[in-house]
Amino acid sequence: MQHPDKFVNRHIGPRKDEIEEMLKVIGVESIDELINQTIPQSIRSSKKMELSAPLSEYQFLDHLKTLARKNKVFKSYIGLGYHPTHTPAVIQRNVFENPGWYTQYTPYQAEIAQGRLEALMNFQTTIIDLTGLPIANASLLDEGTAAAEAMIMLYSTNKNKSANIFFVSQECFPQTIDVLRTRSKPLGIELLVGNHNEIILNDKIFGILVQYPACDGEIYDYRKLFQKADELGIKKVVAADLLSLTLLTPPGEFGADVAVGTTQRFGIPMGFGGPHAAYFSTKDEFKRNIPGRIIGASIDSHGNLAYRMALQTREQHIRREKATSNICTAQVLLAVMAGMYAVYHGPNGLRQIAERIHYFTQVLNQALIILGYKQVNENFFDTLKVTFSKSDKHYIEVIRNASEKKCINLRYISDNEITISLNEKTDIDDLIELINIFEVAAGKKIETDEFKKLLSPTEKNFPQNFIRSSEYLRHPVFNSYHSETEMMRYIKSLEAKDLSLVHSMISLGSCTMKLNSAAEMFGVSWPEFSNIHPFSPLEQAEGYLELFKELEKDLCEITGFSAISLQPNSGAQGEYAGLMVIRAFHESRGESQRNVILIPSSAHGTNPASAVMAGMKVVVVNSTAAGNVDVEDLKKKIELNKQNLAGLMITYPSTHGVFEEAITEICKLIHENGGLVYMDGANMNAQVGLTSPAIIGADVCHLNLHKTFSIPHGGGGPGVGPIAVTKELAPFLPGHSIVNLPHQNRLSAVSSAPWGSASVLIISYAYLKLMGADGLTKATEIAILNANYIKARLEKIFPVLYSGEKGRVAHELIFDTRVFKESANIEVEDIAKRLMDYGYHAPTVSFPVAGTLMVEPTESESKTELDNFCDTMLLIAEEIKEVESGIADPKDNVLKNSPHTIGCISSNEWIHSYSREKAAFPVKRLKSKKFWPSVGRVNNAYGDRNLVCSCNPISDYIESIEK
Repeated sequence: MQHPDKFVNRHIGPRKDEIEEMLKVIGVESIDELINQTIPQSIRSSKKMELSAPLSEYQFLDHLKTLARKNKVFKSYIGLGYHPTHTPAVIQRNVFENPGWYTQYTPYQAEIAQGRLEALMNFQTTIIDLTGLPIANASLLDEGTAAAEAMIMLYSTNKNKSANIFFVSQECFPQTIDVLRTRSKPLGIELLVGNHNEIILNDKIFGILVQYPACDGEIYDYRKLFQKADELGIKKVVAADLLSLTLLTPPGEFGADVAVGTTQRFGIPMGFGGPHAAYFSTKDEFKRNIPGRIIGASIDSHGNLAYRMALQTREQHIRREKATSNICTAQVLLAVMAGMYAVYHGPNGLRQIAERIHYFTQVLNQALIILGYKQVNENFFDTLKVTFSKSDKHYIEVIRNASEKKCINLRYISDNEITISLNEKTDIDDLIELINIFEVAAGKKIETDEFKKLLSPTEKNFPQNFIRSSEYLRHPVFNSYHSETEMMRYIKSLEAKDLSLVHSMISLGSCTMKLNSAAEMFGVSWPEFSNIHPFSPLEQAEGYLELFKELEKDLCEITGFSAISLQPNSGAQGEYAGLMVIRAFHESRGESQRNVILIPSSAHGTNPASAVMAGMKVVVVNSTAAGNVDVEDLKKKIELNKQNLAGLMITYPSTHGVFEEAITEICKLIHENGGLVYMDGANMNAQVGLTSPAIIGADVCHLNLHKTFSIPHGGGGPGVGPIAVTKELAPFLPGHSIVNLPHQNRLSAVSSAPWGSASVLIISYAYLKLMGADGLTKATEIAILNANYIKARLEKIFPVLYSGEKGRVAHELIFDTRVFKESANIEVEDIAKRLMDYGYHAPTVSFPVAGTLMVEPTESESKTELDNFCDTMLLIAEEIKEVESGIADPKDNVLKNSPHTIGCISSNEWIHSYSREKAAFPVKRLKSKKFWPSVGRVNNAYGDRNLVCSCNPISDYIESIEK
């Protein structure tokens, strides 16, 4: 009686008959036999997960529409860094809703990522030009996080080690101050919040943060404050509204050392809090300290312009326990959209949008004055502040009631203060509607003739020192694509340069590049979800709240834990939040000395970086030759630190792709000595339905919803990293300064929005409801099957570095390619680049072991695709043999010269010792379906020596190849 089209069969790649064939190759009779040989029996789940029955795609979309209707989309004039905006349809359809963009991975393989790298250069150029500072990164998680990263960067680079105070203007956004409180405490930074007009600066202060325009709308002149700060060597951070900077003097021109903020106004829906791309720009002196990623220009092997991630050794998570940030991912998809918004509108279009907002705000201001209201902002861009005397404060209730009847949200600061923030969507009808509300409350009416006078064009009412005089966005890319036809073609031209899941499997180990189904993605674009302000009254977000409650319940069932926080908006933020929960728990028991975190040497670099950010001391535990945690070394480290032991961070199955048999013993040892166990959830795709963090003995874990639970990677973000905790730790989950969250002894916030990147939580919710308990368990089984199938097909040629006691791997495995370096001088990078010629993105290169490839195929790839990949690897092995035997030249061969571009192949001149066909079409299938890398191998060293991270003319940074 059920519809035959079940989602689980769409999500999982191998068919039933293919699974039988794969099991034979592996050498087992059944999936159950394989799983029994892979996962220790002591940690296997004894019962089926209790989740709701799976829905069909059609049933789910009907269900989601029901939830959406429970949300009430009011017109929002709340402000506080979140504003209604128009997402140009050409960007929504061709970027935001396009799997060619959202299924890309972080651009570590630059030759097949030139499209998004160029798009990120556009983003960086937008930030650099508008803020007036010379260097910017490729986005951060949100404005609060960006401000915290600025604080920490300035603290870590400050030469006056006696200075530990960071001053924050009380007129900064409250959610930003909340995040700063969280991030400052464990590092010993004293946060001083106060009036920037009254602060007496001294040599104990290392940095200051101000808001521009301020939280309630006033535009302040910070020049005198900044001059005094300069005299004392104090660095200055400005959190600036990016759109306002098209009209206002940019921070770099009045003395800022760092500018931070959000690009949400550049065409990104509010989405009840995110995701949005934050920005971070600074002076050149901080280029090796700036958090996050920087995109830079370099040249390829043919001397052509090529983009890449610059100064990668500077990336903080690579520095592990010496890090000054734990930022790993960013918000690439949203940064691409914001950059495209700037490209589409250009400098004139952006200025006109800002001028229109400011014009309407001026009109509203004059109307309020005529009606007898006291508007207190002398200089403003888009926000007005109305105050009431004690005798008049009853007007607020009248205004609130009238607003709610018209489905309008204003910001009610107190019982006698209101702010109104206008936005790009505000039009003349909205303006009349707002004025009418205040007319009703005042018992007055502005006559038609008087209103017409108000609408007369006016000059910008900024004093001269606030008016921007410098030009911006002069590069041709911002002045060329203003028709939809041209913009569509530009977007498509960039998309065509990037390999994504629409082309082939991306088998990046520890990244879980699984299917992001269309049905899962639909709801993110629906206005009932995308157009809600994160600080709207909660009764307007009942659909969201129901979704969150159900998602939390399901994730608790999957992990075995009691409570969830959905707030962390990346995996690394989840790590940080989990460690802060552990810290708060120990402090509540009077054991604040417990600050030592044990971390295996194989851990991802964000683990020690997050521990450092949480104020922990990192002690590294050795691995055995088999790749497991060295239990004897663990015992030694526990004994040496047992009085101060906070806990252990461990990834399970391990980063080496193995279910360690000793995991329960490891957890028990930590608990016996007063510590807690933090499980990194990066590899949950091998656990769901078969075991759980609670079963292995963990106390807290984070989940990468952008891995295990189907949120797409977006070319390097968004990511979502919620944390799950035991009942004992539930009271310490993160709270929020504006929205009341149900935790007793809560931490302050780790993200700007109460539920982090709320809108993309819909995707993981969809995945769980479509798959159901059996489907999720089957996905885990097939992920393990696919990895072991690849192992069986390739291990005779490519040695597998680590496997379990019974010779099995989990959902990923590591191939040791160092043998080819010894025999043929072929590096792992040569294999990675040659894979591009065959149409594949390389697996994870040189992590967690240098000179290796870590492969994770996921459950979504079919046997046909797995076989194509394995056949490709075997053909590359044959090409290596040709070098070993002397058939191929040791320097001039298909591996050393890879990847081969269409320009190279079609050139009149061919100087290589091998044929064009061997270079570009080594297998027949490529003649009908070929992905061409758009540049040759990128020269990383050149790019670092000549750092350029904005769209300057090519002549500024491309030297002739002869030089």
